[in-house]
Amino acid sequence: MAPAASPRGVFLEIAAAVKAQIKADPEMTKLPSAADLMKAHGVSRGVVLRAFGALQKDGIAEPVPGGRWRVVRPGERDDRRPLEDRIADVITDESLPVGAAFPSASALAERFGVSRPTVTKALDKLEAAGVLASGGQGRVRTVRALPIREESS
Repeated sequence: MAPAASPRGVFLEIAAAVKAQIKADPEMTKLPSAADLMKAHGVSRGVVLRAFGALQKDGIAEPVPGGRWRVVRPGERDDRRPLEDRIADVITDESLPVGAAFPSASALAERFGVSRPTVTKALDKLEAAGVLASGGQGRVRTVRALPIREESS
């Protein structure tokens, strides 16, 4: 068996190729899909997943829901809190008083880069917690209470 045909180390070659791609394109935010890398390098899914693992170990990439991987740039900070917590921060960030109109689900979806149904689920959680008052179909949600933040020691 020729050295190039051996799967040992091939995943490291793929990882090095992806690193070079990331370095060459500072705007790159997502890694190529596993299927694209499998096709480009003629390898199995397992080999590609090992390459992704090597990139994760090096702190260059991390998995995101849905089976995709994203690029991690040095100095980049990503808010990992649940969406409902980040949405609740809108109240304090924008100094919204009790009774004030809350931004629409569409506006929040665009702001946080998620789908509107995902935002709606988070808003439902905030309504259940008593932070927001339900607007109902076509009506504006309002702030019912200021979110309580627990201080971490």
